[in-house]
Amino acid sequence: MDAHIIDLPRKIVVGRGVISSVGRHLRELFPKGSAVLVVTGPNVKKAIYPLLAEGLEREGFSSWVKVVEEASIEAANSVASETLEDRIDVVVGLGGGKSIDVAKYAAKEAGKPFISVPTAASHDGISSPYASLKGFERPISKLAKAPEAIMVDVEIVSAAPRRHTAAGFGDLIGKFTAVRDWKLAHLLKGEYYGDYAASLALMSAQHVSAYYKEIAAGSQEGYRVLLEALVSSGVAMCIAGSTRPASGSEHLFAHALSMIAKNPPLHGEAVGVGTIIMAELHRLNWRKIRNLLKAVGAPTNAKELGVKEEEVVEALMMAPTIRPERYTILGDKLLEERVARRLAEKVEVI
Repeated sequence: MDAHIIDLPRKIVVGRGVISSVGRHLRELFPKGSAVLVVTGPNVKKAIYPLLAEGLEREGFSSWVKVVEEASIEAANSVASETLEDRIDVVVGLGGGKSIDVAKYAAKEAGKPFISVPTAASHDGISSPYASLKGFERPISKLAKAPEAIMVDVEIVSAAPRRHTAAGFGDLIGKFTAVRDWKLAHLLKGEYYGDYAASLALMSAQHVSAYYKEIAAGSQEGYRVLLEALVSSGVAMCIAGSTRPASGSEHLFAHALSMIAKNPPLHGEAVGVGTIIMAELHRLNWRKIRNLLKAVGAPTNAKELGVKEEEVVEALMMAPTIRPERYTILGDKLLEERVARRLAEKVEVI
């Protein structure tokens, strides 16, 4: 049997005011005097980085900041080069998906520890070892670096636009179909299937579904549940050694739509709509999934996504070709237009 290596976070902190105590928590993981590079966006640098930097310096760390404008392989390689040239010991991703994905991939390339400090609850990339960057041959996640620690300040996350919270909910709802796609690939193609990782990912979706009212209300309890579920989903990927427990046909649709749409929606928004569609194929209650998404303010059709109906149909047709090696309920061939259109119409996405 080949060795199955599982890299898990050594520390996870979720609570109010966590941003000011990041340095104290890192002191338990890294030597005093370690050099820390914080990768972030321009807005987060102004509003939040000073709080993080103050806490790091108070605990004896030296900190530098690197602002990135986009999540690209070019940006990640640039950060990796600077990390090696400046003898950085720890790479911190502070911000949304772009900053965190760039930081985790740069950390992997430079061979340095990665710390995740998200400022929005928009997807489970805050805890997964995979990064989505522009510049690869296809819009899929690549293995990067699992976080050594995840530090989530609920006050900061709750101040992010509500749209990001709804997207995070949509990303988690996608586990209902992702896990079934993984099981299907195991049964039909003999692919490895990890029941524990699958159960953990599925539990994340079930948990936020049970607390949808609190999440919709924007309560502190709702945000805590959402964040813990996003972390749990990322850990499921660490355990599985792939994105399988968290990414199936609904993600293939979302990736295809990001390539096709003139105005692409947020990733989690597209995943949520994709889950409605794939639920019908898996013979799940797609209306219940749609109602959950509606309750938290997430899009449930093309109009609410801000995309054209033709773009949805084209994305459905293209989805099976995004990752032909990854078998899902969509099969492994390009869908016919009439089939894709009929499916989208049946679940009222168009």
